[in-house]
Order: sequence, then structure tokens, then C-alpha cells
Amino acid sequence: MREIEVFNETNEDLEEIKELNKLTLFLADYFNLENVIYNVIIVDNNKIRQINKDYRNIDKETDVISFALEDDKTIINNNVRVLGDIYISIDKAKSQSLEYSHSLKRELCFLTTHGFLHLMGYDHIKIEDEKVMFKLQDEILEKYGVGR
Repeated sequence: MREIEVFNETNEDLEEIKELNKLTLFLADYFNLENVIYNVIIVDNNKIRQINKDYRNIDKETDVISFALEDDKTIINNNVRVLGDIYISIDKAKSQSLEYSHSLKRELCFLTTHGFLHLMGYDHIKIEDEKVMFKLQDEILEKYGVGR
């Protein structure tokens, strides 16, 4: 059972949503996740700023925020991994795609993969953890076909 959803909570018609639907399944396959639930939610800068302020006490926009439910060991769901939610700012994704001179598709795939790795327990606070996470992120994006 896989319940993986991509939601567009913006007023924009995003062609890239189809790509994110494929990527989310690819990520589940990459980690051999058969019984998994998680969501990717595309929002605007105002919404992600509010989320960042409410949950991280940081009053500014960010590109991606992940809420990993497996961090809360009180959530148990009969052998189903309930990973959590990934929020992505479409405004930040657009500006970063221009800044890094690649497509919006590539940036959204990057942010989704980055957020997904956080749901899986990866982090980049310590330099040694960052190396592991970023190497895996690059490998996944390369295998998916949107590498650098």
C-alpha cells in the first residue's frame, strides 16, 4: 500500500506536478518502501513563511520544510511507514531555478528529494551527516535523470 500524494495549494497551474508524482514513487522504490504514506505540498512564500514562523520560530521564507512523523515514536500504524509531509515554496523554487540556471522541474525534484531524505531521517547539521545526505541526494537525482 502506497499513499503518496502531491498537492498544489497555489493558484498556479503547474505542469511539473506530474513529474513530482513520478518522482515520489521513484523515491519509494529507491528505498524499497511498499507500505508508506507521505505528502508533498506545494505552497507560496506567504504560506511557507507562516509555517516556518509557527513551527521553527523563524520569520522568513524558506524553500522546503519537512515534518517527519517517524520522529514521534508514539505514531504506530500496523507496519505502514507514515513518513510525514514535505512543504515546498513554488516562489523559492522558481527563483532558485533561475539562480542555479536549471529548470523548475529540476529544482522541484531536488527540493522533493531533499525533503524526502529528511523524512527518512537524514540531516545535514553536522558536516559528516551533510556529506552522506548530499551524496545520496545527488545519486538519487542522477538515477532519476535530473542530475546536475
